[in-house]
Amino acid sequence: MGAQLHKLTHDLRTTFWVVPAGLVAAGVGAAFLAVGAEGADWIPDSLMGLLYEGGESGARTLLGAIATSAIGVTGTLFSITIAALTLASSQMGPRLLDNFTRDRGNQVVLGVFLGTFAYCLVVLRQVRGGEDDLFVPRLALAGAMGLAALCVALLVYYVHHMSSRINIDTVIDLVRKDFFAALDAQTEPASDRILLDEGAIDLDWTAAARIQDRRNGYLQQLETDDLADWAQAQGARVRLLVRPGDFIMAGGCVALVWPPEAEGAQDAVIGATALSARRTSGADLEYSARQLVEVAVRALSPGINDPMTAIAVLDQLGSALCRVANRTFVSGVTIRDGRVVLLRPVSDYAGLVDVSFDMIRQNGAGAPSVLIRMLEVLALTAEQERDPDRLAVLVAHADKIMADGQKAFANPGDLQDLHQRHRALGRVVAHGGPARRTGP
Repeated sequence: MGAQLHKLTHDLRTTFWVVPAGLVAAGVGAAFLAVGAEGADWIPDSLMGLLYEGGESGARTLLGAIATSAIGVTGTLFSITIAALTLASSQMGPRLLDNFTRDRGNQVVLGVFLGTFAYCLVVLRQVRGGEDDLFVPRLALAGAMGLAALCVALLVYYVHHMSSRINIDTVIDLVRKDFFAALDAQTEPASDRILLDEGAIDLDWTAAARIQDRRNGYLQQLETDDLADWAQAQGARVRLLVRPGDFIMAGGCVALVWPPEAEGAQDAVIGATALSARRTSGADLEYSARQLVEVAVRALSPGINDPMTAIAVLDQLGSALCRVANRTFVSGVTIRDGRVVLLRPVSDYAGLVDVSFDMIRQNGAGAPSVLIRMLEVLALTAEQERDPDRLAVLVAHADKIMADGQKAFANPGDLQDLHQRHRALGRVVAHGGPARRTGP
């Protein structure tokens, strides 16, 4: 149940309606408190003298105007925003809509507008006329006018905020932050890496029990500690065959358990995983990288033809690879009391480079500026990355770029520039940096 609980927590944290609903409830509560505080002894007379001095009819008119304006502006503003986001997302991908719904600023603006509307309605029903039962909550009316002023300020903020959010560079930066967060979570300093005995990991699973999952969807949450605790208690070993982001088809095998007679293996594996209808960032490193790649691929489509955006994405992907130059990917081995209890697939450097560059290279083969910049990014990465195995991965991708360029480039000058960048990468791989030009 831990995986399901964490999935629910994640869903609530990223759901658009939670913050607005809380602010609406706060507006209703504030209205009752303001009405109840009317005439309290602790309110200074000097303050009361500054409050609303009109009658019951004016109070109703004022509250009605604020409530009507708040709900009207909210509906119009967000309808126009959704239309603009829909058009912009066709160029930058559905990630733009995700950024809109997850954005705390957008949630607070909607919540304040709706909370103001609810506040005015509650206060309005407390206003009473007549000579014997006249009641005009002056303090609550002051609160309504204060909320109206706040709505005006938030309206200006929202227009500025959204106009910057649909800017392509801003979208790339937002996705980059998610990518870097996932990268930090999936890697660790190289000095912290624990060397494992290969013999203890290379186990025989031929007689292990197969755990099948009857659910259908993407693996979103995986509780490795819970599963390792169960395996330790049962004296068992578990080998997971899926990782966060993998799509699980109903009836597919998701894990192997040894010994096969271990009690509660099915429930332990299913309980430590939570599925979703869509992939999310966080534990799914490759999904985070693909969000950046999608922006570049859309920019390279014939209908958009924006290589500068693709180059901006390549710069961020190169920065991500430089970020892990002195880090290593987390191990998929969990050890308890000196014994391997859990094995799981994890991301590696080669997979990250493949996800980062393959689709952009395939879609940008006819854009010399994109392939040339891709080689430059690989050279800048190699300047900081000195691990021979990782450098071999970078060289392999550089060779693919050269092969595509030789087939696609019609201009000999473009091909010469590509060869020059490829030779520069070779020098950096062989002798180290700097990768940037140091002379004429």
